[in-house]
Amino acid sequence: MRGNQPTTGGRNFGDDFRWTGHTLSETYVCIDIETDGPSPGQYSMLSFASIAFRLDKTILATFERNLELLPQAKQDPKTMEFWKTQPEAWQACRSNLVSPGIAMREYCDWLKSFPEKPVGVAHPVGFDFTFIHWYLYEFAGESPFFPAGLDVASYAMAVLDQPFTRSHRPYLPKEWIDASVPQSHKAIDDALGHAFMFCNMVAANRKARGMEKHGKDLENSR
Repeated sequence: MRGNQPTTGGRNFGDDFRWTGHTLSETYVCIDIETDGPSPGQYSMLSFASIAFRLDKTILATFERNLELLPQAKQDPKTMEFWKTQPEAWQACRSNLVSPGIAMREYCDWLKSFPEKPVGVAHPVGFDFTFIHWYLYEFAGESPFFPAGLDVASYAMAVLDQPFTRSHRPYLPKEWIDASVPQSHKAIDDALGHAFMFCNMVAANRKARGMEKHGKDLENSR
């Protein structure tokens, strides 16, 4: 299992937060989770992964853990039927298990290692961020995240000017999807794919609004 070490070649974690015109030098953390049901507490989060990144696709660090099941929790039959079709991903998320208490305290410390409050990004945020939020408060007693999560589909809806129900991955422009990153239902792969997809959306939005050169100049001046 990958650890929680910074990725080589990334920018220093001490980069200052700056609002510079239309460019935000924030730390974004893309979250992906795998579960055995639709809601936290009643069902368990099987695994989760996070990619800390900048909007220029610089990967700052990664974090992932596979979790022991919650005691007394249920397993959703429909979700478990899905897992039968994904034996490789199921095996991956059921190895090297860690107790939720240990994992979430380690995750909390990892999130706090960034100089500014990290912004959670997910696709969809209503599912992934809800589980992460519940687990952080249940087992670590706090959440270092900025209070509101950023939903990739909501951003896509604004950029594409199309209905929300047609602003999810199957309907997105192919150039937004990084073909080098598999959508494997392994949390670390899916988190990375969604992080790059979000960066591509931001770049497309900047280009459409004539902000591309301005944004690059500001990033290069940091």
